[in-house]
Amino acid sequence: MTIVRPRDAATLVLVRRDAAAPRILMGRRSGGHDFMPGKWVFPGGRIDRADYRGPLLTDLQPEVAADLAASARLQRQDGGRLARALARTAVRETFEETGLVIGRGDVGRLEADLGALSYIARAITPPARHKRFDARFLMADAERLQSLEPQDSRELGEVAWFTLGECRDLDLPNVTRAVLDVVETRLEGGHAARPFWRWTRNNPESAL
Repeated sequence: MTIVRPRDAATLVLVRRDAAAPRILMGRRSGGHDFMPGKWVFPGGRIDRADYRGPLLTDLQPEVAADLAASARLQRQDGGRLARALARTAVRETFEETGLVIGRGDVGRLEADLGALSYIARAITPPARHKRFDARFLMADAERLQSLEPQDSRELGEVAWFTLGECRDLDLPNVTRAVLDVVETRLEGGHAARPFWRWTRNNPESAL
């Protein structure tokens, strides 16, 4: 069996706190996708070349940049450059999939507000999958958005805000469910370690 090399990717967890209970932005993947069809997920996707050179409104906070840089899988890879690209990927993918932007942007130009992001989790898709991603999960407060009204897209057929309890009633990938636990701990003010989930062919514990 050929092992597919995971591709660098980033996901953005947006938290809205303007009601009695915090709400999270979720989107349902189209049933026609060959990767997690019909599942509810956070917006995100793999890095594009343009993410390495796109304009910024603000840069990453130093500690976030350092932690993302440390996640570079290859020593020869420029960790600082990768950190900025991952963060911009999360902002760009969210904009493309939901119409919501952390920063300033329209169809032709996106200036990402990377200073709004924190880095909360990482997961690498199991080896048996035909598509594999080394995904970093970032988090931001919705007050940094230009608008709070999401739009459906071809990638995410439905997009909406849900409380944590409502999120857990959705059809979620296991890793998304696990990330929600991290988010809840952080929202409650507790200390949440940054988990890193990964699997090998010899590891039977692939529940996520």
